Amino acid sequence: MKLKELELNVDYFEFNEKLYQKLDATPLSKPKLISFNKQACDLINLDYEECESEEFIDFINGSNVLKGSVPYSMVYAGHQFGYFVPQLGDGRAINLGAVNGWHLQTKGSGITNYSRRGDGRAVLRSSIREYIMGEAMHALGVPTTRALAIIDSDTFAHREWEQESCSIVMRMSPSWIRIGTFEFFANTDNSKENLSQLADYVIKNTYPHLENENNKYEKMFYALVDNSAELLAKWQTYGFMHGVMNTDNFSMAGLTIDYGPFAFMDYFDKNCICNHTDSEGRYSYNNQPYVARWNLMVLAQALSEIANLEKMQDYLHAFLPQHENVYLQMMNKRIGLNPKNSGNNNLDLIVELLGALQSAQMDYNVFFHRLTNLESFDDISSITDIAVFRQSIEDWFESYKKVCEKDGSTFEDRRVIMKKINPKYIIKNYMLQDAIELAHEGDYTLVNDLLNIAQNPFDEHEAFEKYAQPTPMEYANTQLSCSS
Repeated sequence: MKLKELELNVDYFEFNEKLYQKLDATPLSKPKLISFNKQACDLINLDYEECESEEFIDFINGSNVLKGSVPYSMVYAGHQFGYFVPQLGDGRAINLGAVNGWHLQTKGSGITNYSRRGDGRAVLRSSIREYIMGEAMHALGVPTTRALAIIDSDTFAHREWEQESCSIVMRMSPSWIRIGTFEFFANTDNSKENLSQLADYVIKNTYPHLENENNKYEKMFYALVDNSAELLAKWQTYGFMHGVMNTDNFSMAGLTIDYGPFAFMDYFDKNCICNHTDSEGRYSYNNQPYVARWNLMVLAQALSEIANLEKMQDYLHAFLPQHENVYLQMMNKRIGLNPKNSGNNNLDLIVELLGALQSAQMDYNVFFHRLTNLESFDDISSITDIAVFRQSIEDWFESYKKVCEKDGSTFEDRRVIMKKINPKYIIKNYMLQDAIELAHEGDYTLVNDLLNIAQNPFDEHEAFEKYAQPTPMEYANTQLSCSS
């Protein structure tokens, strides 16, 4: 489909006009295309060659408004680091409308009514990180927003200690509604009516099978509990840390949204913190499932005018058991085991492994890739060679060997399982930094190379073999800021 044939649908204006703002983007100066995503083009039936045009760049930049589009920003509230903020919103994001069930949104398009004291811009480094990471998560089977394209510009913004070039990412999601959206609606005049209208909107977009159900608002909550339990299990399995799990960054569709100071863990540390403003470790790796449950409790309170609070609280008790069940299934696969064979979930073996990885100070995801390719218990040097301290890993292998022998699994049996879940490449922050530094010099080649690696993490990428190795220790588990 040609760009001019792409027609967007806006369905958000059924709400009271106080709950959104219609506005135009503030275009960047001299925009230039960094990259576009063919997989995302396929989702909205957009021809690839269209993405090389000036019209496409203007579309991302906000100066080319497509048919049917009425740009707007949403208001929402949220608990930030546990403290309620009554009004937040799309401070630098503008929604353009939906096509093929994908709601398009530009991030970095200028000041809105919800920018507070911000400038409405997103700088190049954070935009590159989000553009690539959404695709990396998708390739691993983790529910996430996607990205269509990213542009650079000659507009600059002040961040921390320097001026940085501004960028815009075109983001795509089945839904941009957050727990924080419900929090805001719950604190408005006519809150019951507004909440019902918002819940109906979420059900229509995300849970259409519930539209004609009795008690549909409770069932919407139950579905989000289920989706979130699985999402967090996948985050934990791959060592992903969101960094800012505020309720305004928590999706009603059970997706990973709002990539800020995120990270895939380098060496394993259950208390790892990837956000340097998170001084108390509220959003540390180990805390993420518990914070998710806390966020869902906040949602239950916000929904209490239109849904039965006691029923929602009762269902929430199932969150952690559901999460643990999915997590253990996935972790068994990461070590090549089928828990059905042994009649248990190998919890003790997995707990021992996590302790061993932490003691060994070993690259988390590289460990699993090398385990996938292990050919003998007599020579585990390909794994122990990347450990700072070896003994705990050697001890774990003794336990692992006994379980494998008891189950009667062979190296080939395990390899078949592991090859489907243990990628060779995980997008780490130091890799993204390499791409960012080149992009600041006007070289966007590595952005596109990392996009390809992110979308094909199980493949061989011979020119980038170095990225399949353990993260250099000087870059391992570094903390990032929320500045973007």
